[in-house]
Amino acid sequence: MRCPHCGHHQDRVVDSRSTREGAATRRRRECLGCGERFTTYEYIERAPALVIKKDGRRVAFDREKILGGVLRACEKRRISREELDCLVASVEARVLSGAKEEISSSEIGLAVMDELEALDEVAYVRFASVYRSFRNVTQFMEELRSLLERQVDVAGIEGNEAPDR
Repeated sequence: MRCPHCGHHQDRVVDSRSTREGAATRRRRECLGCGERFTTYEYIERAPALVIKKDGRRVAFDREKILGGVLRACEKRRISREELDCLVASVEARVLSGAKEEISSSEIGLAVMDELEALDEVAYVRFASVYRSFRNVTQFMEELRSLLERQVDVAGIEGNEAPDR
């Protein structure tokens, strides 16, 4: 494994643990050249699923694209990288669990939104605004009202009271 800090080719594994419900192995490594530590993940290689985009194109499923979108939505929020990795792993497991060869990008987007809503409401709204291509403030406000209504329904609160946070 090449060190991301100095490019040295030799390292030693400091710690290994199973992650993502056994679907991956996380390894902490220490470079024998510069002494810096870095993390690698080992996954089972699967036949790549194809994502059907809105315009009909088909592209290979790429978990890094999901992570990139989630990172942008969670920018300047107090959400750890580990929480984001778990969210992406959950979305990946959810959309690929059906062993389908093709999956629509809208299915992936909805799965991300479900996970983000549970994790962070602000990140959820940020992601929804891009995913649903809000064109004006009215659409943004409709999404916020919908989110608030779901919170009220879940909390069992009647009237216009907001749930305690």
